[in-house]
Amino acid sequence: MKIGFIGTGVMGNAIAQNLLKAHHQLWVYNRTKSKTDNLVALGATWCATPQAVTEQAEIIFTMLGFPQDVEQVYFQENGIFKAQVQGKILVDMTTSKPTLAQKIAATGQAAGAQVLDAPVSGGDVGAKNGTLTIMVGGQQATFDQLQPIFQAIGSQVNLFGGPGAGQNTKMANQIMIAGTMTGMSEMLVYAKAAGLDLNKVLETVGGGSAANWSLSNYGPRILKEDFQPGFYSKHFLKDLRIALDTAAEMHLDLPATQQAKDLYEKLVDQKHLGDLGTQALIKLWWD
Repeated sequence: MKIGFIGTGVMGNAIAQNLLKAHHQLWVYNRTKSKTDNLVALGATWCATPQAVTEQAEIIFTMLGFPQDVEQVYFQENGIFKAQVQGKILVDMTTSKPTLAQKIAATGQAAGAQVLDAPVSGGDVGAKNGTLTIMVGGQQATFDQLQPIFQAIGSQVNLFGGPGAGQNTKMANQIMIAGTMTGMSEMLVYAKAAGLDLNKVLETVGGGSAANWSLSNYGPRILKEDFQPGFYSKHFLKDLRIALDTAAEMHLDLPATQQAKDLYEKLVDQKHLGDLGTQALIKLWWD
């Protein structure tokens, strides 16, 4: 297929590599051009704007940082909707607002395009290994059409409903992760204060009923003092804010998620560590 990929950061770059490995033609754009150099070396074609990518490709994926980035790439000058999108498929993989996903879908459908929101979970490891969990909102026929592409980048792919349903599912996912990240951090803080062997604690806790993805993937990184981002803390804070804003619209009170958001605000806004991985939450206690 002729695929466009816009946004080649930690996650997007790895996903794009897997699309190239699956022998798709690829046109790429990123605000920092150097982040596409490895993809061009592998056979992708650089484009100067999102509009230019859209003009070349049949299917356009976006994987960006914040909702405002999504707004810009789709709607502003030289954006996706400045191109002729009739007959094309647009897939936003950014974790973003459900309402924005619905806006993109309505605009795209009015212009003759098919649109999916398809945020992912699995971090840098899942992106590199092609084992992401992909949560999709949109039309069944479009979802079915993209199954071969989704299978090249993910191991679990599900459609949850119409436009915005993928984003709402990702919010549920992030609410769950908020609990595992705070639980893991406080567990390690407690175990260290009690003088326990932290490597043995990780092995033991990870082998019992407290086992979880955050523990097995981020616990060892913390003990190695590896805070490189598999997923940026600033992006996780963005996700928690979206989840809580959307919950408020549904008249829901989520106190544990609110506490996690408050902790990540301290890490990102007060300690200015938003460019570190989410496992850097431990720095609120250990630094």
